[in-house]
Amino acid sequence: MQGLHLTADLYYCRCDAAWLVDAERLGAWCVQAVLTCGLQPVGQLFHRFPDSPQGPGGVTATVLLAESHLCVHTWPEQQGVTLDVYVCNFGADHTAKARALMDALIALFVPDQLQEHSLQRGRV
Repeated sequence: MQGLHLTADLYYCRCDAAWLVDAERLGAWCVQAVLTCGLQPVGQLFHRFPDSPQGPGGVTATVLLAESHLCVHTWPEQQGVTLDVYVCNFGADHTAKARALMDALIALFVPDQLQEHSLQRGRV
């Protein structure tokens, strides 16, 4: 069960605003990014939340991976995004693929500020 868990909090994203509110567009991009990075999608769920008095509803995009998961949550009213990429390393080391996926996601949203965290999980 050893693996790598990456998270990032993105602030003041300068991307096209549609990336923060269009669940289908963001979801399709996530699946393609997973494939491009050499990971294997096995399921997906993309959901847009309703608009509120604070602004347009955000999106949750989840791609289940054979290696574990990718989750993206957007807050368009704050121009914010949280990212979660976890890969287990059973059978192969997927560390570079996870990092490439996280880098691609950060590049998509163009944040002015971000906080990244990396956690090695499980025992070798």
